[in-house]
Order: sequence, then C-alpha cells, then structure tokens
Amino acid sequence: MIPWLDSDSPFPDVERALRRPNGLLCAGGDLSPRRLLMAYRQGIFPWFSEGEPILWWSPDPRQVLFTDELHISRSLRRLLNKRAFYIRYDTAFRHVMLGCAAPRRGQSGTWITDEMIEAYCALHALGYAHSVEAWQDGQLVGGLYGLLIGRVFFGESMFSRVDNASKVALVHLVARLRQIGVPLIDCQQETAHTTSLGARPIPRRAFLSLLRQLVDQPPLAPFVPSAEVLPQNEDERGHC
Repeated sequence: MIPWLDSDSPFPDVERALRRPNGLLCAGGDLSPRRLLMAYRQGIFPWFSEGEPILWWSPDPRQVLFTDELHISRSLRRLLNKRAFYIRYDTAFRHVMLGCAAPRRGQSGTWITDEMIEAYCALHALGYAHSVEAWQDGQLVGGLYGLLIGRVFFGESMFSRVDNASKVALVHLVARLRQIGVPLIDCQQETAHTTSLGARPIPRRAFLSLLRQLVDQPPLAPFVPSAEVLPQNEDERGHC
C-alpha cells in the first residue's frame, strides 16, 4: 500500500518508495505549482496515465546527465556542423508539450495528459518550466521541456518530427546550462536514449544530496539567452 495525499498532505519520505514498481511513492494530491515545485525539490515527480489518480515517483537509482559528461556521437556532430535547425527557447512551450504528448510508434497512449499540460504551462508562466525548440523552414520539428529549479534542470520529455531534432535541442540545452552554471540534468529513469548521450544512473541518496546542494543556488544568468544563436565552438558544443 502507498499513502494517499489530500490537498495539504506533505510527501512521505522517499525512502518509503516501493521497489516494485521502482520508485512509486504515493498517490493523490494535485498538480498545483506549489505541489509540483515541492515535489521536484524533494526528488519526486508525477507520472500517470489518463484515467489514473496522480501517481508520484522517486526511483532508485536515478538517471542523471552531468552537463560536462554529454556524449556527442560523430554522426550527431556532423549534423550539428550542418546547422540544419534553428534553436529557440521558450517561444512555443505548449506546442512542445503537445509534440511530446503525440502518439508514438509502439505506444497506445501518453502520460502527458491535458491536466499535465495545463499544470506545466502554469509553471512556464511562473518562469520555472522551459522549452528548447528545434525549428526548420519555419516549422517546429522537435524539442524538449523541463523545469529549472536553482541549478538543476529536471528534464521531462522530448520529441522529434525530423530525425535527431530533439538530440540537437538537447546539445543546445546542455551548452546553455553550462553557460549559466547548471551542472545537472535529471533524466528520471534509465533509458537507452539518454544513456547514449552520456546519462548514467546514480543512487537515489546521491541524487538527493546533489539536490540539497543545488536547488537553492540561483543560476549565473537567466535560462533564456539574450540572443538566439547556435553553438560556435567546441566548448559550447559539449564533449565527445
């Protein structure tokens, strides 16, 4: 059994999260900005399907990408050198979420429900949730979104309508985070996709220790750059 939250309930200690399914901590509550920010600061995130109650998770281990450990393959580097995409920040947040919510091959549904979209759009309006967008010929063809709290970026989802568009967006995200002193991206759960880009699992306790150090430290500059520019040199592109 897992605890049920009412509107005022605090989250239980993450050490109470189930091992199977890995990280399931509690259910209920709401998706208000206050509740969501409280959750992320404690290493907890919502993940549930349409028709289910709100479910809250804190898996162990936790998949993370340190921004100085980004892996760029030769093929991705060649694509970056072609400058096939124009990168923008926070100009189409809702559309990025809708792109991430669209049906994917081999999946019958999505966890990015209408309720989730409205909740994260509210966080975007408050300056916490951000999108990195890949544009081509005036069309949004890929991107990602997540939350920036202190010096941690909590990645939520990515999508591509053109091959590798989301990977290019991620490379730009990492470059920007490094510029503003953010060393950590939370990828939540281990996947082959994030692993191929340099992410790795760490124990939940180590992840929570990093959160305590970083979430109360302000970034060195605003997330959205003053000019929309593409990376120019090796340092801005990340490491192989």
